[in-house]
Amino acid sequence: MNYLFTSESVSEGHPDKVADQISDALLDEFLAYDPNSKVACETLVTTGQVVLAGEVKSNAYVDLMEVTRRVIHRIGYNKSSYKFDADSCGIFSAIHEQSADINRGVERADAMEQGAGDQGMMFGYACNETDNYMPLSLDLSHLLLIELAAIRREASAMTYLRKGRVTSYLRPDSKSQVTIEYNEKNEPVRVHTIVISTQHDEFVTPVDGSKEAQEAADREMLQTIYNDVKTVLLPRVIAQLPQRVQALFDDKLVLLVNPTGKFVIGGPHGDTGLTGRKIIVDTYGGKGGHGGGAFSGKDPSKVDRSAAYAARHIAKNLVAAGVSDEVLVQVSYAIGVAEPVSIYVNTYGKSHVSMSDAEIARRVSEIFDMRPRAIEERLKLRNPIYEETAAYGHMGRKPQTVVKTFTSHYNAEPVVREVELFTWEKLDYVDAVKKAFGLD
Repeated sequence: MNYLFTSESVSEGHPDKVADQISDALLDEFLAYDPNSKVACETLVTTGQVVLAGEVKSNAYVDLMEVTRRVIHRIGYNKSSYKFDADSCGIFSAIHEQSADINRGVERADAMEQGAGDQGMMFGYACNETDNYMPLSLDLSHLLLIELAAIRREASAMTYLRKGRVTSYLRPDSKSQVTIEYNEKNEPVRVHTIVISTQHDEFVTPVDGSKEAQEAADREMLQTIYNDVKTVLLPRVIAQLPQRVQALFDDKLVLLVNPTGKFVIGGPHGDTGLTGRKIIVDTYGGKGGHGGGAFSGKDPSKVDRSAAYAARHIAKNLVAAGVSDEVLVQVSYAIGVAEPVSIYVNTYGKSHVSMSDAEIARRVSEIFDMRPRAIEERLKLRNPIYEETAAYGHMGRKPQTVVKTFTSHYNAEPVVREVELFTWEKLDYVDAVKKAFGLD
C-alpha cells in the first residue's frame, strides 16, 4: 500500500531564520578576524526589537549592531510597515565571555586532542532520491522558497500596480510544505500536496469600510496569490528539476496557498523568532534522526554543529560510493573527550555490501577521523562560512569557493578571505570508501 511523507521549509524572512542568520553572521565576523574564536551566540527577534545573547572568547572586536542591521536589511525587512526594519529596530546585546569551565575541557596543548565542546549525539543522513542525496520532500520545499525569494527580489512577477508602478506584493516571511507519495518499495511515485504560505502586502483596497468589502478584498488577494503560485512559481521550480522528478508532478496535485486566507502580518512582528528552532528544516525534513542540537551561532568546537556536518559527509559519501541506497550515521561525544563515544550506522536493509551495519560502522571509523579538531581541519570549519548555511538548509547545498570581504571600523583594512562553502557536501571520499568496502 502506498504511503505519504511530508517535509517543510521556511524562508530567510521567517522569524526563526532571521535569528539564525544574525547569529551566524556574528559568528562569521568573529572568525574572519580571529579564526580561533569560541562563539555560542543566540538571537531573539520580535516587534521592533533584537536581543543578542551568548558567550564569546575572541581577540576580535565586532560591531554587533552594524552586523545585525546588515543581515536584516539583506533579508528584506527595510520598511516601517513591516513593524520590524533594519534601520529602526532596537538592538540589545547581552553577550559575555565563555565559561572557563567549558573552555578548559576543549583546549589542549596538542591541538588534535581538543575535547568535544559538549556531550550529545549527532546524526547524518543521505539517500539516493535526489541528485544531492537528500529526501525529495525537503529538497522541493527548499527549492520552492528559494525561487519565491528570487521572484520577490526581481519584482517583475507576482506583482500589482501601485501609484502607476509595478510592485512585488511579496514580503519576506514564507513557509512551504511538500508531501510525497511512495510505493511499497519506498520509491517516490508522485508529488501529492504542496502548501505555500507567503506574507504579502495588503494590495487590494476594500471599496468601503464594511466587513463584507474587506472579505471581498481578501478573497481577491488570495485568488491572485494562488494563481501566481500556480502559474509563475511552480513552473519556474519544476523547470529546474531533473526529468525523473518533473515526471512526479501530475494534474492530481493538491495545491494549498495561504490556507488561512490572508498573511499580511508576519515576520518578527507576527511571531517571535529564536535561534535554533528550525532544526528539522535545517537537516533532513524528518527523515533519518536528529540529536536535538541546533547549529547556528556555534563555532566548530561545538560538536552539535561540526560532528553533524561530518556525519552528513560520511553518509553522503557512503551512498555515492554504492555502499547503500540509504544511510543514517550517528556519532556521540562526552564533553572534553576527543574520541567519540560511539559511531553507529543504519543502512535500513538497503546495503550493497556483504557485511553487517556494525562492521560498516567499524570501517567508517577507520576511514574518517571523528575527533573534533580533525573534523575542523578536514572540512575547513574555522573559516567564516556560516551565514550562507542559516537559511534553506545546512545539508544538500552546493559546495563552492567564494571570496568574502569583511569591513569594520575597528580595523583599518578590510579582511578578504577565500573560503569553501558546504565542504561537508563534497564527494571527496568516494574513492576511499570504495576501496575500503571492495567496491572498486
